[in-house]
Amino acid sequence: MEKKIVNYETMLKVAMAISHSKDPEEVALMTVESIKTALDVKGCSLYLFNRKTNELELATSFGLSNEYINKGPVSALHSIAQSVEDGPVAIYDIMDDPRIQYPKEAQKEGISSILSVPIVVGGKLIGVVRVYTSEPWEFTLDDVNFVQALAQIAGGAINMARYVKGLKSSIDVLKTMREVQTQRSTGSTP
Repeated sequence: MEKKIVNYETMLKVAMAISHSKDPEEVALMTVESIKTALDVKGCSLYLFNRKTNELELATSFGLSNEYINKGPVSALHSIAQSVEDGPVAIYDIMDDPRIQYPKEAQKEGISSILSVPIVVGGKLIGVVRVYTSEPWEFTLDDVNFVQALAQIAGGAINMARYVKGLKSSIDVLKTMREVQTQRSTGSTP
């Protein structure tokens, strides 16, 4: 019973913190740190989907070595692709599953099990959250639902933060254009 309370407290804490953040990187880091801590697992990572390359690009991770996170490009078509298409995928034994793109690197990192959960916003895949354990782990429905909930909260916040950043950039461009136009009409030089 205590585990559920911890997860609800974690979701509330993350949701409140995310609602105040306008930085997508901060949202992603807060999410992976919270999932790793709440589930007491080896690590957690958040990847964003690049539609041009069909790759999952690491946004942030927590609890994993630099060597592992820099192992090579992560293909959305080959690395647990089923989670991108069908929903959450839990892999009990990474060495006995053909869906793992880098099994030797995962074993060297000390990873035994992986949970991969898609982040879908507005019906579009924007990324995945992956949870890594050092011991074989039978992910429960509560584990999956918890990670899915935080992934969706993070996805919405990342999407909103992207819009805010884009809006601020547009406003800055318009201000610059207005200043140039004002300088031309007044005849002053910068």
